[in-house]
Amino acid sequence: MSVNDPAIVDYSHIITTRPHDICRVLISDLHLSADEPALVQAFLALIDDLKALANLNELYILGDWFDAWVGDDRYLTLSSTEFHRNWLTPIIETLSELSAKGCDIKVMHGNRDFLIGQEFCDLFNAELIHEPYFIHINDKSFRLEHGDALCTDDKSYQRFRTIMRNPVTQWLLLKRPLQKRIALAQRIRTKSSMDKSHKSMSIMDVNHAAVLKVLNKVDGLIHGHTHRPAKHEVIVDKKNHTTKPRYVLGDWRVIHRDSAYEQVEAIIAISYCETTYSDRSLLYDQKQEGAGQIEQNFRQITSTQLANEQHSIDKSRLDQKESLQLVKFEIKT
Repeated sequence: MSVNDPAIVDYSHIITTRPHDICRVLISDLHLSADEPALVQAFLALIDDLKALANLNELYILGDWFDAWVGDDRYLTLSSTEFHRNWLTPIIETLSELSAKGCDIKVMHGNRDFLIGQEFCDLFNAELIHEPYFIHINDKSFRLEHGDALCTDDKSYQRFRTIMRNPVTQWLLLKRPLQKRIALAQRIRTKSSMDKSHKSMSIMDVNHAAVLKVLNKVDGLIHGHTHRPAKHEVIVDKKNHTTKPRYVLGDWRVIHRDSAYEQVEAIIAISYCETTYSDRSLLYDQKQEGAGQIEQNFRQITSTQLANEQHSIDKSRLDQKESLQLVKFEIKT
């Protein structure tokens, strides 16, 4: 994991020094399962942190939230006893609490969990979104996707992806008995692991031409899938030295498995909304400036300061500027 990238900052510092500035969080490639309790606990810990953020508006999960998903019915058909014991229940409960606080939760399919349905997302008031999905940060448009469609050098995977993402294929899969779907998912995971051991790392990364093609219509790109977190400045116009950002989110992984406490690390993206206040009551000192000269003075007020302001603020003078930052999230479980 590229944690030495200067574009990546420490999560604990951000969450303690600028909690009121955080307005949007993007994560991917958690690969949660009942077999990885440390990852599940790390995700629950992150959501607990997010619930305390007063100005958080959106949480995006950009695919591979789960290591495998064979259909919503596997959870929706549980008995009452099974429901209370299931590892997914605490996740749904804490996400429901986050949603109740006004945070919009948006879930995107990945290559491991493309059978997630809106019915499951309804359990915690989330929206199932489809790639590509577009957001605006300030006046810039950003494309969100899982990232596997960009790995066009991996021809065999792209053929498999085309088949599995076909709505007819998915309809047929969901018609199969649950136990057969579970067995099929296990065979696919096993084959995927074997295939990766024989493929070069470059084939499993994004294709440069594919990246340029999608950046042609937007100002920036955010994706996961490759497990190679970094911020890239992609040259889109060599003559004019024009670049556009490509943010790659990281996978969630357990380190120090043999220690007393397992540690989980991930690279996520956090968006800050800084508020600019044009305080025209403090425009200028006329004696100092001289007659007829007008100079506007502006003061920056962060969201944290605004939340603590005791005097009345004219909201018509408030402007927000949003910035995106890759952040290293780590926690001991």
